[in-house]
Amino acid sequence: MRGWTTLSYWPFWVGGLVGTMLPDLDHLLYVFFLRPQEYVSQRFNHMIGQRDLWGSLSLLAETRNERTKLIFHTALFQIIFLVFAFLVVTSSGSVFGRGIVLAFMLHLIVDEVVDLMETNGLINWFRQTPIVLNKNQANLYLAANAGILLLFGFLL
Repeated sequence: MRGWTTLSYWPFWVGGLVGTMLPDLDHLLYVFFLRPQEYVSQRFNHMIGQRDLWGSLSLLAETRNERTKLIFHTALFQIIFLVFAFLVVTSSGSVFGRGIVLAFMLHLIVDEVVDLMETNGLINWFRQTPIVLNKNQANLYLAANAGILLLFGFLL
């Protein structure tokens, strides 16, 4: 752990910051392009027009469960991204890229945990699939994702 705080790993940490923010672009894509006609999207656009950046971001955070057709926040995307992340972590020499994919994966797992705690399920994550998970299966799914993230982290 001591070596990860040296200056030579700054690209990893910058990649981690970028990767942490990328999944939130999903919400912006939703309000601007996918569903601009929805009430929350219109409120968000109005607040942006009024230059209330912090209020608009707060609105997105408060209404995150209302957006059910996100692109990045689905199990199907997560499976595809796991393959991509494995390729980046194992075959790329870019520490910046590794930081991005690991932070992206961590952000998605944290969002799943929040959804599981708030809604007692991951129904929004599996909406595009015929799979329905009960609470125990959802916990197992999260544990598997966390295990994969740890494995990828150790491959650094």
